[in-house]
Amino acid sequence: MKFRVERNTLAEAVAWTARTLPGRSAQPILNGMLIEVDAIAGIVTLSSFDFEVAGRTSIDATVEGGGRALVSGRLLTEISRALPSQPVDVSMDGAKVVMRCGGSQFTLQTMPVEDYPALPTLPPLAGTIGSDLFAAAVAQVTIAAARDATVPILSGVRVQITGDRLRLACIDRFRIAVRDLPWQPTRPDMTALALVPARAVATMARSWNNGAEARLYLAGEGDDNLIGFECGGRRSMSRLLENQFVDYLSRFPATYAATAEISTAALIDAVKRVALVAERTSPTRLSFEADRLVLEAATGEEAHAIETLLVSFSGAPIQIAFNAQYLLEGLAALDSDTAQLSFTTPSQPALLTGKPDPEAEDGNDYRYLVMPLRLT
Repeated sequence: MKFRVERNTLAEAVAWTARTLPGRSAQPILNGMLIEVDAIAGIVTLSSFDFEVAGRTSIDATVEGGGRALVSGRLLTEISRALPSQPVDVSMDGAKVVMRCGGSQFTLQTMPVEDYPALPTLPPLAGTIGSDLFAAAVAQVTIAAARDATVPILSGVRVQITGDRLRLACIDRFRIAVRDLPWQPTRPDMTALALVPARAVATMARSWNNGAEARLYLAGEGDDNLIGFECGGRRSMSRLLENQFVDYLSRFPATYAATAEISTAALIDAVKRVALVAERTSPTRLSFEADRLVLEAATGEEAHAIETLLVSFSGAPIQIAFNAQYLLEGLAALDSDTAQLSFTTPSQPALLTGKPDPEAEDGNDYRYLVMPLRLT
């Protein structure tokens, strides 16, 4: 095994592959990063796998000899990042990998390649979508995924395919985020449903090359337990969670008693200001009436904040309170300059969307439902 590659190219590829290295593994072999060199194609492929998530990326290189080697993923990442900006020569020396770059030389002990588990095979190609569009949608919905895995179905992204429509949804105990997207399925009658670990898909989507086409690999519903993503020579695979996703659509009210429209940026700034005096779990109160919104927050008798904003409001006056962080995350996820809030009662979930664009073909494609806090 012997090849030469530009330092930045190698460092980026190693760093991306290292995203799927296990933090702590009872099997030391899984801490390794597999290097595979194809002498005919002139390609170097880097892989990592922990039986749940796999990462694989390929880069062009000047190859003199093919082969395979398994080295510490952590060390390879740190070394690649620290190398000077010069071409890197990588070669095998017995049971060791030698890296030379400028005046620097590093020698890494290899691990037994034959003990490394084979990466899973990709399921069938389901369709394609613009990477920027998909990454933005993932960011919008994963804010509502549970941060821990104590209830696995709440820590996943529900991926639903119905023909040329792709729906992503996440739910925790306090909010629901849903995004509908157009995409290009391999078959017009394609249908599938999968629950993907939110952390895995969010990490993957953030690392994609802007503007590239993304491919989604997924078998028909119930046929496989893997999902795969590929974009710009980078491929990720993840095992699916058990698909026992709750009936989240029934949580959305059929009708609303009141609706408000307000500048998204102005509301974000106002919520941030009044929340300065509140404890993390203290409510931020919103009082809507006629053409104004009054925001209030306090910490006992120590501090109190109040701010008034102009708003377009229809319906009976309402007072409702939210966790400020949940409200801010929903507002930040909107892709509209105008936020629309819809209410039923002060104790029922409120819907946050962008103001519908009458010229848009897809209409309102992002919905964020958030539970209010009880007012005392």
